[in-house]
This record gives sequence, structure tokens and C-alpha cells, in this order.
Amino acid sequence: MEPVERITPSTLSAKDLPWQILWRKDRCTLCGRCTSVCPVRAIELGVHRKRALTIPPGLEERPANLFSVYHGIDQRTDPAHACVGCGMCTLVCPNGAIVPARTDESDRLRFHVNQGGEARRRGGRRNDSKSVLDRIKFVRISMLTDPALDAGRHEFELHTLLGRILPPERMLAAERDNGWTPPVREIYPLIIGGMSFGALSPNMWEGLQMGVAHLNEEMGMPVRICTGEGGCPPRLLQSRFLKYVILQIASGYFGWDEIIHALPKMKEDPCAIEIKYGQGAKPGDGGLLMWYKVNKLIAAIRGVPQGISLPSPPTHQTKYSIEEAVAKMIQSMSMAWGFRVPVYPKISATSTTQAVLNNLTRNPYAAGLAIDGEDGGTGAAYNVSMDHMGHPIASNLRDAYMTLVKLGKQNELPLFAGGGIGKNGNLAANAAALIMLGASGVQTGKYILQAAAGCLGSEGDRCNVCNIGVCPKGITSQDPRLDRRLDPEKVARRLVDVYLTFDTELKKIVAPLGRSTSLPIGMSDALGISNADAAQRLNIQYVL
Repeated sequence: MEPVERITPSTLSAKDLPWQILWRKDRCTLCGRCTSVCPVRAIELGVHRKRALTIPPGLEERPANLFSVYHGIDQRTDPAHACVGCGMCTLVCPNGAIVPARTDESDRLRFHVNQGGEARRRGGRRNDSKSVLDRIKFVRISMLTDPALDAGRHEFELHTLLGRILPPERMLAAERDNGWTPPVREIYPLIIGGMSFGALSPNMWEGLQMGVAHLNEEMGMPVRICTGEGGCPPRLLQSRFLKYVILQIASGYFGWDEIIHALPKMKEDPCAIEIKYGQGAKPGDGGLLMWYKVNKLIAAIRGVPQGISLPSPPTHQTKYSIEEAVAKMIQSMSMAWGFRVPVYPKISATSTTQAVLNNLTRNPYAAGLAIDGEDGGTGAAYNVSMDHMGHPIASNLRDAYMTLVKLGKQNELPLFAGGGIGKNGNLAANAAALIMLGASGVQTGKYILQAAAGCLGSEGDRCNVCNIGVCPKGITSQDPRLDRRLDPEKVARRLVDVYLTFDTELKKIVAPLGRSTSLPIGMSDALGISNADAAQRLNIQYVL
């Protein structure tokens, strides 16, 4: 224990931390595995001195102190090294001698994490388990006039379209007048959202790409993956697997030199180009890849010096307004690929979504709109942004879809929703609810990390150190010593399992609707919720 004179206002005990390390001396063999895998160095080997009082049998001798020394595990209480509860120590301990436990005290650490004037950054999602999506029920079951289908025996066409879908007469007119029709891709409605080569480890990224290739070429499922900002490895740009990839260009333009230089060597066009203007977890703020993760490989691909933080501007700095940005960026990206590739923007779900959407409806080159709700995960957001900014995806998507309905363009401009899809494990149900609210497809990111790679993070702020490059499983790390803990082939196999499970559950949901040849996009009469206010806001049935 520290002397009294050394106790300061920032001195904490283990009881003040959100997680306490419970260590059993009788089981521990001091192998050191726990201390070697701890991502934040919250524990260390220590020397302990124990005092025991010896009382002689008679009164001839005075009681004496007997001191013994033993080695054990110490928990550090410095806020910079506070335990994050990931449980890696428990996973590697051969004797079950150590386990983190959440403290029953209030989280006093929140008052100490801003040392040096730095606001807290984290790598998980907001600490709020409430979700309107999880409360939505599917209440329309076809029985007589439109018989329900057997999800196990019928053939389903659960594909969607990415691109501007013009009515036949306008399509023929565009072909006749311009010699060009908008490019359209047939894809699977569950897209792996933008997670960059830099945010994820090389092994994780390679595993996802391998899984996507297998799903397309062996399973016949047209799954697509978005790169996120930061470009991608040159060998992918020059491979035939590029057609399964959505290339994202964001406000930092990181990695786009490599992409532009690779254009003449591309064997395939990418599936689409996503222009990122905002993320749901931090509307109005740019991304940040912290210096911990900018190693030699990432620096080379992004064209920056090694070991510096890479903040993205909150907007595309070369454009004056969102209207100008949408028009010029979409047109320039379309021209770069000879108008063969769909180009669409991704924005944060906010009250300005309708303004952007109205501009897109008048732009013939816009292939759709991706909207990212407030529950979107990111490794670069401040807690204040995560918990207090943004718009829920369900109501924002519904407003956007109803705007298209009023304009008569709900079947022309596809909407893609993201942000908290599968947050509580209900991936297929959340996706189906959003599709029936008007989405043509959904994007998910952290669910893939949790399901395909066994991410240890949780919505209760467990682990969530993705942003500082010390991921204990090697998922979001750029340290080769950590990356090698992750097997890309096992990630690929688990990704295939995730998609097959999702496909089965989605069929179970749409089969009672009598739909097998198309997704029930906008079929809101099939939805109900037990909250009257939510039912009125989303214009769905109130059921109790």
C-alpha cells in the first residue's frame, strides 16, 4: 500500500475500477501467460510480503512477527492501464486461477479517464441496449388468399439491386438519347459494412475476403464487402475478386492514390463506389486511425509517414456544400470507371437526410443512398458522440422511404440502412424489419467481428480497445505478435456460417408473407410493435 503522503486525488484502488482481477494463489503456477496476453497491461507479476504473528505457548517469550515472501499477480490501478474485462487472462490460464469481475461499485473511473485534457476514446458502441428494432414483431401471416410458403422446401430469391432502377420507358429513352443506362448490380441484402485495412488486422481482412469469395463462388450468394476508408492491398485491386468489393472513398482520401494508379491494371470493375460523408456513431466528425495502428504496411498503402495519427476531415474539403459534393463526387467517380460502376453516398442518419435524398433523386448518376444510424460501431468516436449524437436508423430510414413514395421513386433509388443491425444478436430480425420499413439492404460491421472472429467486446463496455491497436484476439491490431493469434481460414469458415444462418432465418421470416421471388421492401403492413408512440412514428401497427 502506498504511504499516506503519496496518495493523490488520482490515486485509485481496484474497487474504484470497473473491473477487478480475482486471482487464486492456491491454483496459480506463475506461468506468466495471463500477464503476457493482457492487452492493456492491467496485471503484472509481483512480490508479496506477508506478516504473521507468532504467539509462544508460555509467557516467557514475547509475541513475534514472522515474515514470508511469495510471488503473485498484482492489478494495476493506473487509469491508463485499467482492466477492460476482456477475459483473455482467463482464456489462457491452464488452471482457472484468474478471472475479471465487474465491480459492484459505481464506475468512478469515468472521472479519471480524461487526464491531460484528453477526452475518452473507445472502440465499441454506445452503452445503451435499448433498440426499437428488437421490439418490432412480424404480424402479417398469409394463410388463405396468399398462402404462406414452407421455408424449408421452397426456392427463394433473396437478392436485391444496387443501382438506379429506371422504369422501362425511361430506360429505353436513356439508351436511345445517351447510349447509356445506369449500372445495376444484383447483390445479397446483407453487406459487410466499411471496416478499413488499417482498422482491421491483415489476418482479419484476409479472412473476410476469403469468406466473401467462397460465398460467391461456392455457395452462389452474391455477398459484397465494403473496404472502408484507407484503400486496399494492391494485389486485391488487380485480382478477379475485386468484383465482390465496394470501394469506399472518404474525406481523408487515404489509399486512393493506389486505387487510381491501379485502374489500368484492374481485371474486374469493383461492385460499387461508396462515397462516405458521415458515420452514424459520430455525425459531423471525421474518422481517426490512431498512430498505434499506422505501421509500415498501412503507411505505404495510405501514402503517409509511419507512426502518425490519421484524422479524416468531417467533410470533403474540396467541396462547398453537400449538394455540390454529391453532384461532383458522384459524377467524377462514375467517369473514372467509364460509367460502368454504381456510385452512391453514405451519410449519417440526421434530420438533414431528406435534403440529401432530394438532391439524389434529381441526380441521374446516383445509384442509391446508404444511411448509418446512431448505433453504428466505430473505433474512432468520442463517448460524447457515441452516446449523445445521431438519429435512430428505424425512423430516419422510414422518413426517407416515405419521401421516395411521395415522389413516386421508391422503386428507383435503393436505400441501404446500417447502425446497430444485430446489436443484440437478432441480425436477421433486425434486417427484415428495416427491409419492410423501406431498405433494399442492410450493412453491418461489428456483428461480423463478434460472430466471425469472436470479438470479446460488448455493449456494456467490456474490452472495446479496438482503437489503440492492442486487440487481445488480433482482430483490430496492427502488431504482428497479436495478429498471428487470428487464423484467416477460421474467420472465413465462420463468416460462411454466419451468412448461411442469416439466410435460413430471413427465409423463416419472409416465408409466412408468401414472398419467395422478391424481398418485401416497404411491406410495413407486416410489422407491429407494442409501443404506441413508436407505432405512430413508424406508421406500423400497434399491437399489445
